[in-house]
Amino acid sequence: MQEAASDVSLDTKNVFSSALRFAMSIDTLKNSPELVDELKTSAQEQVEFMLSEDEEVRLLISEEDVKSVVRLGISNVISMLLDRLSSLLICLPVPECPEFGVLKTLYDIEWLCKVLPRMELMKDLVFKWADVSSEILMIAQNCKLDSQILGVKVKLVEVTGKILEAVGYGIVIVPSKSRTCLLKIWLPFIRRLKTLVDAEGNKSECRMDEDLCEFIEGSMVSLVLTLPSNDQAEVFGEWMRGIGLEGVKFPDLSEAFEVWCYRSKSAKRRLLEKCDRLASETLDL
Repeated sequence: MQEAASDVSLDTKNVFSSALRFAMSIDTLKNSPELVDELKTSAQEQVEFMLSEDEEVRLLISEEDVKSVVRLGISNVISMLLDRLSSLLICLPVPECPEFGVLKTLYDIEWLCKVLPRMELMKDLVFKWADVSSEILMIAQNCKLDSQILGVKVKLVEVTGKILEAVGYGIVIVPSKSRTCLLKIWLPFIRRLKTLVDAEGNKSECRMDEDLCEFIEGSMVSLVLTLPSNDQAEVFGEWMRGIGLEGVKFPDLSEAFEVWCYRSKSAKRRLLEKCDRLASETLDL
């Protein structure tokens, strides 16, 4: 009986690991490229189902070899994103449509943002994203601007919003330096992109709708409030420069700014009270 149960667990593990590998494009059907997307979608659905319905899988995700597959998949999809973003800088024939490849990879990362928290591995994606954010933005900012590229950038912001949300709401704990870098790197890009999208108006199908803007603002406000006071001051300085020089109020960090002002005044008042108390105690001596 025990041997049979062991065989079932091994079968479940093999099925889950195989689904993970196809879902994250670690394994692909090189001889049948037309089936790759269909198989990947099916594998992603299978992974989601097993995570929510299979009790054995919930135990398996704590095993190191399963985690290794997921971490390999994260590295794979991030490398693929950088490669496909780089292809936007090169003039390719229309059939290759590099923008479509980038969007597919961003959708894969968006899917990871949905399943990784259930496996307690969201931190691996967050740290990886923080490491490559500067490289991603360097490529994105050098791309020619047309409606397709604009759509890619909007999707890039949507995915980044999920990373900021994970950090801002405490799903993933990262050092304050990394939190500050994430904000300082992405804030100017997101602000400029919103300006570009708004300027296009009805000429473009790309939109940063109200829901997306509120989501980005909420994530950023929560993230700012987790920073040390000096780092908050730097972020608010960048935010206010954007308002002063470019007239761009998005994202609206005024709520976090008010909290920071209140805390700063309270801290200053407590410091002065402590100094007065120490001075009084010294005089009494």
